[in-house]
Amino acid sequence: GMFEKIKKFEEDLAEFTGAPYAVMTDCCTHAIELCLRYDQVKEVVMTPYTYLSIPMTMHKLGIKYSYNDEEWTGEYSFGLTRIWDSARRMEKDMYRPGIMQCLSFGHDKPLHIGRGGAIILDDRAAYDAIICMRYDGRDLNIKPWVGQREFRVGYHYKPTPEEAVQGLALLEGLKEHCPPPRQVVYPDLRTITIKD
Repeated sequence: GMFEKIKKFEEDLAEFTGAPYAVMTDCCTHAIELCLRYDQVKEVVMTPYTYLSIPMTMHKLGIKYSYNDEEWTGEYSFGLTRIWDSARRMEKDMYRPGIMQCLSFGHDKPLHIGRGGAIILDDRAAYDAIICMRYDGRDLNIKPWVGQREFRVGYHYKPTPEEAVQGLALLEGLKEHCPPPRQVVYPDLRTITIKD
């Protein structure tokens, strides 16, 4: 079925990055959001040099955020949390225990599916919960889903099998040659205001 392909990509991605678990999502921003929601994060300190969707996400979730001066290549951490935005990294054995690294598969990223993302992590409880969360709260062991009677709030953040198939092919290529993260210049988000 369609989920076998996604599962296979997640297993290969976990093995490649050295993480015990991987959860594929429809984009990196949603991967970050699911981690923030799972950990019930209330406050973060972060770089002002990142994509606009990050402060937008904090704003929507009611998370208090402030900026440090961090300039980064490849990844940066959300201070006060165990969550990392690793959107611009994709290397063999990049995973570090105890954290949740969020990956991006956008067009200008190392694994360029065009869209999609993932979370690599070693926390089994978080993995089990986030797998359900990213697919509308569905328990994939219950088929068909109409047989499921109880749902924890979920989000429609699932990837497609087609993206997973493309990801598997690209991952094979990265096993041969893995380019280092590119330095990307982001505008300073301290200069913008977000309003409802």
